[in-house]
Amino acid sequence: MTETMMIRLYEVMVILYAIGIVFYFMDYLYKYVKARRIAFWFVCVAWTMQTIFFVLFIIELKRFPILSLFEGIYFYAWLLTTLSIALHCIARVDMPVFFVNVLSFVFVTIHLFAPAEKAQPMVGESLVSEMLFIHISFAIMSYAAFSLTFVFAILYLILYRILKEKKVGSSTIWTRLPSLQQTTSWMNNSTLVGVPLLFISLILGLEWALMTLDGLSVFDIKIIGSFVIMVLYLIILLLHRSGKLVGTMYAWVHVYAFLLTVINFFLGNKLSNFHLWY
Repeated sequence: MTETMMIRLYEVMVILYAIGIVFYFMDYLYKYVKARRIAFWFVCVAWTMQTIFFVLFIIELKRFPILSLFEGIYFYAWLLTTLSIALHCIARVDMPVFFVNVLSFVFVTIHLFAPAEKAQPMVGESLVSEMLFIHISFAIMSYAAFSLTFVFAILYLILYRILKEKKVGSSTIWTRLPSLQQTTSWMNNSTLVGVPLLFISLILGLEWALMTLDGLSVFDIKIIGSFVIMVLYLIILLLHRSGKLVGTMYAWVHVYAFLLTVINFFLGNKLSNFHLWY
């Protein structure tokens, strides 16, 4: 399959994804069940195409394609789409599915317009170690978990504002929101998944770097930033469990924590002295 054809098919996938999101939005505006079903199948087709592209990347590169920022963004977007389908089928929560799909669509389009980049030659020589793959994979999976936390934090803040202004019964849109208890529970569960994943990723990443790289400094901006993110989420969990961080403040700190995670995801790689994503 030629590169031009791949690009055209990827653009078709993005269009299908956009159409799915539009139908989801129609469902939330008018509570149109048929539109929700159409949206779900459009997203499923887009996810199938994403998966096919992912497999083709593996065949072409002869490795799991996560060793550059360009590849990592695609894997992250694929994970978010997968989570949106899982939420639709298992949890059956409507508005969160829409928000997760919007977030995934943003990163799909970023990947579409971002310049393709290849992993550095030194990466290819390091593939004998599976720790590198697990390190990056677990890091991206933790970011996907924190993305869910961010989505439910935003929904908590929206629902709290609506309840405060007593607008719940004024529109069918707001009746599709989960309860405050549900959004809080999802924030907790997503963070509980994300923190261990990030911790494992950091430990394996440090082990790989210490065994592979010469002159590694633990004061590298990427290392410091990642540990700060992990400790921050851990503190948030502990403060919430102790009852010192609840309600809207709990939701807001999750929003800020996710923004720091995104900054670390992009800026940390650029400022790092050793990290492999250039």
